[in-house]
Amino acid sequence: MSNSRSNSLRAIEQLIEVVAKLRSPDGGCPWDLAQTSETLIPYVIEEAYEVADAIRSKDKSAIAEELGDLLLQVILQAQIAGESSQFTLTEVADSITEKLIRRHPHVFGDVRVNSVDEVHQNWEKIKAAEKGTTSELPPLAAKMSRYARILPPLTGGMKISQKAADVSFDWDNVEGVWDKFHEEMAEFEHALKHEDKAAQQSELGDLLFCLIHLARWYDLDPSEALQGTNERFAQRFAKVEAVCDRPLADYPPEELDALWRQAKAMLAKQKYEKEKEKRGDGEKS
Repeated sequence: MSNSRSNSLRAIEQLIEVVAKLRSPDGGCPWDLAQTSETLIPYVIEEAYEVADAIRSKDKSAIAEELGDLLLQVILQAQIAGESSQFTLTEVADSITEKLIRRHPHVFGDVRVNSVDEVHQNWEKIKAAEKGTTSELPPLAAKMSRYARILPPLTGGMKISQKAADVSFDWDNVEGVWDKFHEEMAEFEHALKHEDKAAQQSELGDLLFCLIHLARWYDLDPSEALQGTNERFAQRFAKVEAVCDRPLADYPPEELDALWRQAKAMLAKQKYEKEKEKRGDGEKS
């Protein structure tokens, strides 16, 4: 065994021991002892998103730190489950190892593949065979239902939209999607004026789902699009706050709007200068 692998195993063993100590009724941490698998769900989700954010930032130390936080959630879940004899970390690791071997017959067996597409097709076939037909829903509907349950709404909507399109349950052209968008917008506006909250929520969902269809037709990622918008909003808001000398609530709307437009222009200029520098034509004379 290489030194690197040996060191990794020792580090994980130490983490397991630390988590066990935190959960020990004899001298453990009251907060950790109060947690259940369910109360930790928000932390699992939050840590996964923080890993994604660190990866986007390309900050190696941040990536390592956030992966550690996510690993803690895995070990903590296994520790809690083990305390009530549900399953152990060993079973978790064995399960994913067996799955990887089973779903890669071209690596661990004698199956031959000639492309990434073939690998994906084999994976889906093996996965379908593993899952069996236990669902009362037809196979594709069962898959969509699962996406709706377990994925963030934008991601789930994109997956469902793509699966429907894969079996030609789709518009003939993008103009049809735009017609549907305008139809859904009109229905949403009508619901806001004349219907109750439940109907308004339903129509808003239909409108958002139609936007997801449009994103798919134009090969855009709605999750990344909204992520970018959220980040830009936060950046602009920071610029506005930085120049304010009193609480924002004390400013009249027109003054805040002017500050917002200034912040937007300033950030756009900074972005342009950075892109210019990357192209190599921004060197100072």
